[in-house]
Amino acid sequence: MKIDSLQSRIDKIMHEQNNRSISEFERYSPFEMQYILYDTFGEKSPINLTEVTESDYKTIPILNQARFLIELLYKQGEIKLTPKGFLPTKIVSEMYSQGFLKEELIESGISKLCKESDSITITLTRILLELSGIVKKQNGKLSLTKNGKKSLDSSHKILYLILTAFGTKFNWAFFDRYGENNIGQLGFGFTLILLSKYGKDKKIDTFYADKYFRAFPSLIKSLENPRVETVERQEAVRCYSLRSFDRFLDYFGVINIEEEKRLSSDKYISKTEIFDKLITCR
Repeated sequence: MKIDSLQSRIDKIMHEQNNRSISEFERYSPFEMQYILYDTFGEKSPINLTEVTESDYKTIPILNQARFLIELLYKQGEIKLTPKGFLPTKIVSEMYSQGFLKEELIESGISKLCKESDSITITLTRILLELSGIVKKQNGKLSLTKNGKKSLDSSHKILYLILTAFGTKFNWAFFDRYGENNIGQLGFGFTLILLSKYGKDKKIDTFYADKYFRAFPSLIKSLENPRVETVERQEAVRCYSLRSFDRFLDYFGVINIEEEKRLSSDKYISKTEIFDKLITCR
């Protein structure tokens, strides 16, 4: 067999392998999964972030919290940060009082909002705006970048920038005790696909976790301080659920979370009306 003919046959086999349907990937191919993982909203990805109406954007909590800070920076020109690089107390209080995102510990009185680090969502909002290139820190002050000023009139652009920054640049382990691993963040687009497919009806969070770890089984072993296998998996499931639902998708207003307020209670997830408007999966 000639070299050219052999190479052509190998190329054909590889093409067929990369484009075959994989049950663990919800019938997507390895080729498609590459885009889901590493170019989630790109042209060749099956996931599309659709432009919606302004009234729809107003239902996205973290977008509106980000816009509040952006518009404040536009009016003031810059904000002087604390010596540690945080937003000043007055700005923190103003942002939280808008009610875009409420935090249980603060609302219950267990924790007091005295500074930026007392609020996960305000710290997250500032970090996402920095990572997305909308704002910059310079000489102890926060201000809009040129790109940030250009995005002022486009809710869709701001949403795209902070959503992609959240998925690809922000460290999802930053706010929790589960250690440095990629659970939830790796394949966050796959979680969007699962919700698009199954989220119409209320389902327990472990339903999604089981499908996620079926696609990415090696992540279960990535938890720090590994224990016996059954406990390790339970910890991985809790980690996935917290990061993907409570501290990601809920902030973007695309899911409902229902759970009883008690330890070890079941958590049920369903997609909101805005989900299918905003995210389409082919």
